[in-house]
Amino acid sequence: MKYIIVLGDGMAGRALGELGMRTTLEAAGTPVMDALSKVSETGMASMVPEGMAPGSDTANLSVLGYDPRLYYSGRSPLEALSIGVDLKDTDVSFRCNLVTLSEEEGAYEDRVILDHSADEISSRDGAALLKALEEGLGKEALDRAGYAFYPGTSYRHLLVQNHGTVTELTPPHDVLTRRIGPYLPTDPSLRRMMEKSYEILSHHPLNEERRKQGLHPANSVWFWGAGTRPCLPSFEERTGKKGIMISAVDLLKGIAAGAGLACARVEGANGGLHTNYEGKARAAVQALTKDGYDFAYIHVEAPDEMGHQGSIRDKIQSIEWIDSRLLRPLITGLKDAGEDFRLLLLPDHPTPIEVRTHTGEPVPYLLYDSTREEQGESVYCEKTAAGTGREWKEGYRLIGHLLQEELC
Repeated sequence: MKYIIVLGDGMAGRALGELGMRTTLEAAGTPVMDALSKVSETGMASMVPEGMAPGSDTANLSVLGYDPRLYYSGRSPLEALSIGVDLKDTDVSFRCNLVTLSEEEGAYEDRVILDHSADEISSRDGAALLKALEEGLGKEALDRAGYAFYPGTSYRHLLVQNHGTVTELTPPHDVLTRRIGPYLPTDPSLRRMMEKSYEILSHHPLNEERRKQGLHPANSVWFWGAGTRPCLPSFEERTGKKGIMISAVDLLKGIAAGAGLACARVEGANGGLHTNYEGKARAAVQALTKDGYDFAYIHVEAPDEMGHQGSIRDKIQSIEWIDSRLLRPLITGLKDAGEDFRLLLLPDHPTPIEVRTHTGEPVPYLLYDSTREEQGESVYCEKTAAGTGREWKEGYRLIGHLLQEELC
């Protein structure tokens, strides 16, 4: 038996008047998901423990079976694992977004966050701007203060401080379109670096070229997600399953590194709407049917990004492409290879269009077993899943149901 999780990041949402009081998941054309729903178990699962922030970090730990209340030490340290940063026990890691701020206002604190991802800037351009920032701030000055920058993927980068302090910082996607003053760090060093970043990056040649192309300039950094080095027990030791992570984003790769999961490299997988859906399906089929893996975690960031952007059309498109370009070839490939499998499909958290950020409501799940189809629901969406009355209030236990065993 093979085991698969297909995770549509932020795929769930809330009913929208523009869609006739349907969610984007409900409005999307998803014939594969709906066919599975008719012969699967469906229900709801709470992936964000009560009292914890509804982030992809806490939620994806839950989906993998790690209780965030025990294992979560901050988002950025998980991403540090992904890009090979060996955090010391005295280090504090911060996520460093390249963001787009409005440019009409005079004072930095009066500006507004227009885009938390600077139009999903490329990793190459992001790294170039991070290097310019480091040079502008002064490498020697950063070293003396114990700071170091590390390039990541797209707009997602890292700042590490030796002998730092974990402080409460606001994610940029939580304050889109708002004046940033009330949400700036109280730490004077972090705030100064953010203010200086606007001066350094705003008229960088890369950003001038982006403006000419009609793209948002990456004109500031934004620090958040502070934390210390995590310690996750091995997934294989806990479950007896050899697993692989298939994702384009550093957070998921970092969780994989911490849990001892392998990571597949998929050409063209970029964490955006136009990612390589088919390539992810092929990588999973290859891993499960030829490379000796028992478990595959396929993560797609696109619905979450489109939710943050507030685009109904693109969020629906991302869900439809998960259905047609990932799920369909994945299931066909496994069945053609004669593999028996259990597949869990779900979001990690909702990213509703109207708030453009994460929320902590339960999410709909679908659990399909190729060896014993059962009577299910007509379609896969929040409404039908909630109507079953099934709910996993401790969502981190759901993976045990998938694997047909109780995990400690």
